[in-house]
Amino acid sequence: MRPFELTAPATVGDALGSAGTFLAGGTTLVDLMKLNVLTPRHVLDINGLPLHGIDTADGLRIGALERMADIAAHPGVYPAISRALLLSASQQLRTMASIGGNLMQRTRCTYFRDVTTPCNRRDPGSGCPAISGANRMHAVLGTSDSCVATHPSDVAVALVALGAEIRLAGPDGERTVKLTDFYRTPGGTPEAEHDLRLGELITEVVVPRLDWAGRSTYVKVRDRQSYEFALCSAAVAVDVRDGLVADARVAVGGVATVPWRLPAVEAALRGKPATEESFAEAASIAVEGAKPLAENGFKLSLLPRTVVRALLEVTEESR
Repeated sequence: MRPFELTAPATVGDALGSAGTFLAGGTTLVDLMKLNVLTPRHVLDINGLPLHGIDTADGLRIGALERMADIAAHPGVYPAISRALLLSASQQLRTMASIGGNLMQRTRCTYFRDVTTPCNRRDPGSGCPAISGANRMHAVLGTSDSCVATHPSDVAVALVALGAEIRLAGPDGERTVKLTDFYRTPGGTPEAEHDLRLGELITEVVVPRLDWAGRSTYVKVRDRQSYEFALCSAAVAVDVRDGLVADARVAVGGVATVPWRLPAVEAALRGKPATEESFAEAASIAVEGAKPLAENGFKLSLLPRTVVRALLEVTEESR
């Protein structure tokens, strides 16, 4: 780790007016600084800023500095979000990590984290060795010739499924961005991972009110049951009336370069019986456009099965 200056701004305005890298829980930033993947000269400890609170009066509003463990335990949080948080990392990390920091975490691609290897996200134009290298954990959706790394966040998948937005504060004022628009697929500029502008800070996560979001869940398939990133995951919410799917929300993780919403699957579910057969037919659409690599072709079958499993889980709970 290289030397750096650490300061603690007293207000949000002070933070936005200071050039530097924001530190909340530090569970991603400190790791990457130790590896010299990130080498900030100035780190701003923002833990003293008034960016806390969970409000469930109309939808869900979460301060960016709320810890993952506290959000998961809150009785008013939608099940898909709570379960996604509980299936993330370890209890120790969930106690430290903030929701804003979780949404900003970087990919776990081993080539990105190894500064002795090329990586277009870390060093634009240097290449993507994962395309022809060790790529079992990598993406099959939203990829490009420049990058095939998956997005690591579990809760981002649940938030995307539920139509969440984030509020941002910056030198030019405040703005609100849909989470689906915030993340960027790599294309030819994989170093541009999101729509956060220079000096901006996430202040709040907002999930619009969805009366049937109480019937939601998050399913995560991984190599082991403790502290492991997803091979595939699915966040779903389903509104079933008289045995038919009136509406649905579906997003997946572990298979794409960003948290991946599946509007075509949602459309295919609407008006159909809430049965395994209907779910399987709709979920088959999920892999359209997928581009498997040498070691991750199994995700083409794992992805629809994970979506069906999540749909069955949430509809069985609502019966």
